[in-house]
Amino acid sequence: MLFISLCTILVLAACSEPASTDSIETIKFADAGWDSIRVHNSIAQLIVEEGYGYKTEVTTGTTATTMQALEKGDINVYMEVWSDNIKEVYEKAIESGNIIKVATNFDDNSQGLYVPTYVIKGDAERGIEAVAPDLKTVQDLEKYPEVFQDPEDKSKGRIVGAPSSWIISEHLDTKLKTYGLDEQYNYLAPGSDSAIVADLAGAYKKGTPWVGYYWSPTWVTASYDLTLLEDNPYDEATWKESKGTEFPPNDVVIAVHKDLPTQAKDVVDFLSKYSTSNALTEEALNYMNENEADAEEAAHWWMKEHEDIWTSWVSDEVAEKVKAALK
Repeated sequence: MLFISLCTILVLAACSEPASTDSIETIKFADAGWDSIRVHNSIAQLIVEEGYGYKTEVTTGTTATTMQALEKGDINVYMEVWSDNIKEVYEKAIESGNIIKVATNFDDNSQGLYVPTYVIKGDAERGIEAVAPDLKTVQDLEKYPEVFQDPEDKSKGRIVGAPSSWIISEHLDTKLKTYGLDEQYNYLAPGSDSAIVADLAGAYKKGTPWVGYYWSPTWVTASYDLTLLEDNPYDEATWKESKGTEFPPNDVVIAVHKDLPTQAKDVVDFLSKYSTSNALTEEALNYMNENEADAEEAAHWWMKEHEDIWTSWVSDEVAEKVKAALK
């Protein structure tokens, strides 16, 4: 069974002993708070436990705290580093040599401000009329604050952002100010990913307008008919200065602490071959949603569905051990 660590980042130092630089018994994975990282953790954990004989744990925290823990060696593996979302932190950690990129998990993702497609095109089957037919870009939102009215402040619209603990929330807040949208919209930073989903799901069920931040791969973008609003083409200098472009292209990478190649070379060799895609990840997330399954159950289902993929990451001997555990 996969063991979820009861230690949080804040008390991690008190809950764990300093890691040896030449051996390791328990490999700790980062959970920074979203479902896709949990699915990839579960896939990797099953292979690491059953195929290579190590124990595993998962340590939860924000992106900032889990990245700090990875640098220190309190976490060993990070299955989804959204490298451009935390570009400065990530590049500094790589340059210092404290962490090592071992693979790109996927690089065909997207993120930004979404609206339900019926807002733009309507939905004849549901009797929904298009209320913003000319809405194409983030900047176009300036024409429609009354469409996306804030239920708590009817003088403005409302844009649902990311949780305040995510660095993306700061980026979004800056972007809205850059475009002057803060004059017409209130920015709501929900407490969690699930709060964003609940807000979107409620609006979608009623067929009412909604605009907010989301990303793929997720079961949300796979299940709902959403349109990603266009933005200015990405330009690194402009993004750094004002966030006045689309989000930077994101290599979602697998990173490990610098000592892990010595402590568990076989695991790092496996992780260096780990590669999926937006579509493959969304399959598992869709399964979670449709079957009310947890990440571990979704990982097991995904591995049975895609045996040809994950077995290419490991030796035949390791694959047989893992396949036996999946039965």
